[in-house]
Amino acid sequence: MISQRAALVAVLVAFCVGLLGSLSIRSAGDGAERVQTEGGEHAQRRIHWRMPISITSTTPILGDSPQWMAQMLLDATDGAIQLDIYDPGELVPAFSITDAVRDGKVPVGHTWLGYDQGKIPASALFAATPFGFEPWEYLGWWYEGGGITLADDLYGQHNIKPLLCGIIGPETAGWFRDPINSLDDIKGLKIRFAGLGGKVMERAGASVTMLPGGEIFQALEKGAIDATEFSLPLMDQSLGFSRIAKNNYYPGWHQPFTAVHTVVNLDVWNSISNADQHQIEQVCMAVTTRTLAASEGLQGAVIAGLPAIGVKARYLNIDILRELQRLSLEVMDEEAARDPDFATILKSQREFSAEYLHWKRLAYLPRDF
Repeated sequence: MISQRAALVAVLVAFCVGLLGSLSIRSAGDGAERVQTEGGEHAQRRIHWRMPISITSTTPILGDSPQWMAQMLLDATDGAIQLDIYDPGELVPAFSITDAVRDGKVPVGHTWLGYDQGKIPASALFAATPFGFEPWEYLGWWYEGGGITLADDLYGQHNIKPLLCGIIGPETAGWFRDPINSLDDIKGLKIRFAGLGGKVMERAGASVTMLPGGEIFQALEKGAIDATEFSLPLMDQSLGFSRIAKNNYYPGWHQPFTAVHTVVNLDVWNSISNADQHQIEQVCMAVTTRTLAASEGLQGAVIAGLPAIGVKARYLNIDILRELQRLSLEVMDEEAARDPDFATILKSQREFSAEYLHWKRLAYLPRDF
């Protein structure tokens, strides 16, 4: 038999051991923790967030974007800001990231805001606009034309802080089994299409479905869809579309730019220091530059190699483009009539484009010069 004093000591020791153990295994984001830096010194880890992403991390460029962000933050802060990346479906489905961030299920996510179109119609304008901005024009609007404020106003209603954290150039207009010579060839096609461009294709007579990138090839292979668009030639080829659909069309009228954003729960964002907010914003600016550089620098070789794999790179004729432009204006005007936020953001973008056109017409050489 042990004495009461010995028993009490044993209980206290067990309590202390349990407390220390619980502190050592607490989950990410529970508070600051000590981390080992490359120099051997101990830094204070201030932020440790789980970040689900909407595009698989193995996808070139847009899959790289959140990984670049995480690595840059880790390097720039000596490990004080750490983001753990989770592929679509590991924590959150690809199309549900902003919902999870809004509800506080995760503190942060990385996504294409066009996936929110069903519940936040105006979100599509921050993601891609048919016959709209080129990438550098979007950047001008975002930073100098009021885009940040409009995004904050829209997503603030949903307890989210949006940060531009990647942009790429035009997508391809899609991958088709058969040539497209007129809009009649689109009628009745089962096609994967996203964002406002998807609404335009529906107006043109296509049967449109939305699928995450990782599910498109299987649907194309099995005949569940006849054609698809997704992103840049490099990304599309990595997903295998060229193995089935041998007609790759240009230009990417539906997405002359594609912007991706990091979305942070607004309560979480407001709880971190101004210095950490600025650090995250600056890294996102760097990642935006990096994604644009990759999107422009890596596509030429892919297109040059298409004939070797039996793919024809084709250009939509001007009559098709004019009709798609007409339908795009109809769709966006109707969306604006239904949704005040959409109307406000669309008006801002159109006004910026009208002013920018004075520069655009004079500043650049013709593309065929």
